[in-house]
Amino acid sequence: MIRVMVVDDHPMWRSAVAGDLQQAGFEVVAEAGAGDEALRRAEASRPQVVVLDLQIPVLGGVEVTRRLVETDPGVRVLILSASAEQVDVLAAVKAGAAGYLVKSASREDLFDAVGRTADGDAVFTPGLAGLVLGEFRRLSGGSSRVEEPVAPQLTDRETEVLRLVAKGLSYKDIAERLVLSHRTVQNHVQNTLRKLQLHNRVELVRYALESGLDDAEET
Repeated sequence: MIRVMVVDDHPMWRSAVAGDLQQAGFEVVAEAGAGDEALRRAEASRPQVVVLDLQIPVLGGVEVTRRLVETDPGVRVLILSASAEQVDVLAAVKAGAAGYLVKSASREDLFDAVGRTADGDAVFTPGLAGLVLGEFRRLSGGSSRVEEPVAPQLTDRETEVLRLVAKGLSYKDIAERLVLSHRTVQNHVQNTLRKLQLHNRVELVRYALESGLDDAEET
């Protein structure tokens, strides 16, 4: 089972989310209502996915995300927030969040997002993925792109998968496009992360965009 921690300062909401996740087959290993508590309990319970609200006391969700990822690059943070404001979404992603859902999402959307986040996918409420990719494109700046964007140690297949990651496709979409299994796509991404010495898909997307792979021709 996927190990999940739920962090929200509203006890009733937190308990409801934790209960729904348990009923769906996830293992809720911890709950927390404040940032400092979340860091302590994450260290003790070692969750795979942290479902985290941004507006929490003591340490905000962005700072908690940053510290969680710095402490354990393998942990995946899925933001579950009432806010869909651009500044909040981008701050969370830049801190290392793997995904971002608004609280109006359905239970099924939440279950799907937690499962995909645990698998290493990047999951966003519809419309937010384009916002994040657009910001990465702006930060990368077209003039700084290099002619040989991919490190030579990447295989042709890894480069092909990386190109589709840069275009914002999910692992499922990439698998269907390349006629591969979801696990094979995930393995290619993990190998690429290791070779490029990156920690998560957010960093990988930024690398790919800075390298111009989102504009490269598919072969």
